[in-house]
Amino acid sequence: MSFSLGLTGSIGMGKTATAQLFAAQGCAVWDADAAVHRLYAAGGAAVAPMQASLPDAIENGAVSRPALKRIIAQDPDALRRIEAIVHPLVAADRAQFRATAASDILVFDIPLLFETGSDAEMDAVACVTIDAETQRRRVLARGTMTSEQFEHILRKQMPIEEKRARADYLIETDTPDHAAAQVAQILADIRSRLSHA
Repeated sequence: MSFSLGLTGSIGMGKTATAQLFAAQGCAVWDADAAVHRLYAAGGAAVAPMQASLPDAIENGAVSRPALKRIIAQDPDALRRIEAIVHPLVAADRAQFRATAASDILVFDIPLLFETGSDAEMDAVACVTIDAETQRRRVLARGTMTSEQFEHILRKQMPIEEKRARADYLIETDTPDHAAAQVAQILADIRSRLSHA
């Protein structure tokens, strides 16, 4: 019986790096964003249903994220249709991982864990966190989005204060060493709970 740990946080808080720390400690990690990339790639499970519903989203046999952004900007109903296709496929990908992963602790890296209700499937939730100023600096330093786009994403996500309050564990990502120490502590706690179960 594996322990399911949800890993979440807001954009730019170090979730990807933290997921790698869990993987380095022997956990099997499922990444929601990577699952969507697999589904959107040529031959991916989302391509055919997306082509049937939103043919303009397909480029070179794959779902194009830039095309999806354009479609969503023009059609208020498009996002609902996209989610109706993608969410069940992502859930199936996650179920497949859960059924085949060989580790005592399974980590589910899901940015919108609470927003989608996926926390109900977890035995516990860890939330990565950092102060707002560091978060903004990290995101804008990537050079992939404007300040306005960053603010737009923040508005769509549950406030970090609420995520922190709902999580079982917090991981402050101020330094790599501090984050690694907290991950080790969380795993020790979970493994101690598993050995007494």
